[in-house]
Amino acid sequence: MTALLGNSELLAKLIGFDSTSCNSNLPIADFICEYVDRPGVRIDRNMSPDGSKTNLVISIGPQDRHNRTGLILSGHMDVVPAEEPEWESEPFTMTPTADAYVGRGTCDMKGFLALAINQLTSLDPTRLEHPLVLILTYDEELGTIGARHFAATWSESNHLPENAIVGEPTDLRVIRMHKGHLEFKVTLTGKSAHSGYPHLGRNAIEPTGTLIARLSELRREFENESPAYTEYFPEVPYVALNLARITGGTAVNIVPDRCVLQGGIRMLPEMDSTATIERVRSAVTEAVGTDSCTFEIEGEAPPMLLSDRSDIYRALSARTGQTDTVSASYATDAGWFQTMGIQSAIFGPGSIEVAHKPNELLPIVQFEEASQMLKDIVYDFCQLSGRHE
Repeated sequence: MTALLGNSELLAKLIGFDSTSCNSNLPIADFICEYVDRPGVRIDRNMSPDGSKTNLVISIGPQDRHNRTGLILSGHMDVVPAEEPEWESEPFTMTPTADAYVGRGTCDMKGFLALAINQLTSLDPTRLEHPLVLILTYDEELGTIGARHFAATWSESNHLPENAIVGEPTDLRVIRMHKGHLEFKVTLTGKSAHSGYPHLGRNAIEPTGTLIARLSELRREFENESPAYTEYFPEVPYVALNLARITGGTAVNIVPDRCVLQGGIRMLPEMDSTATIERVRSAVTEAVGTDSCTFEIEGEAPPMLLSDRSDIYRALSARTGQTDTVSASYATDAGWFQTMGIQSAIFGPGSIEVAHKPNELLPIVQFEEASQMLKDIVYDFCQLSGRHE
């Protein structure tokens, strides 16, 4: 049995794994499994289709097949790249300062992972009346890929607790709704030829101008509409369409035979993704037709909406003293959990303002406050027979 580490010690261990999304997450997953492995702990791996990555489901306490009591603590194991030259320390070595821990993933979101893992390993499984479950995912940073796979393949969804905390960095604010994100790709094909003989080819880049104009028009249409819940997203109170990347051509003396445009759409809670997708597809067809063009959805992270009357929201709001509704314009794994009947609150230490940036940091005071709050919430939802300090 692996000795229990302090929260900051465990965080340092987790930061030491380069779990950038482009890498396999099996090394960090193996470490976590070895660390939590002790009597009464159930560990399940939910492998990616190619076997190079895994989600982890770690649980203690009774396996209640008749209701969905207990609590889920969830976070993603992957991090974004740390290649910026502005880093002042080694990104994958946690560096303490006077008031913070610095390193890639400290706030997004290995700080929460360390707290959740230690919360589970510190408890006596025989004293829980309801289960405590950790769901740790892969490739959240690439578009909630791991959570989507989990939602599609986990056969016992109806036996998971219905209340969850997804530990994204929120500065210890409770977020109960967020936008979703659709990623799309339009591929235009032409015919290659020497640029000195352009009549022998067909330029795939030129029609992209018409396509960009039409999609820009659709973006303005979205901005002038007012779907439900706009009042909770005052900075961007509409569906946001972003044309993000264009690639095409091989050399300036060759007529390009291929051009790819990629973009994203951020939808508000409870919006129908099918209807939104069809609007974009129709705009593409209007602009460039269908003969030499394909439209694909490359990824989807559903929006999320948690009732302000839900047990987990009320419990966290009571602990933090929060009375207002907080939203996020980014997507999380909670959108996919909602499709499984899991009611998720987004709550964790650290600020989204420093996530994905060089010298990412986690304030020590928030790390310690979050530890005590999670302990109290676990006691509330898992009903231990006595306090275990």
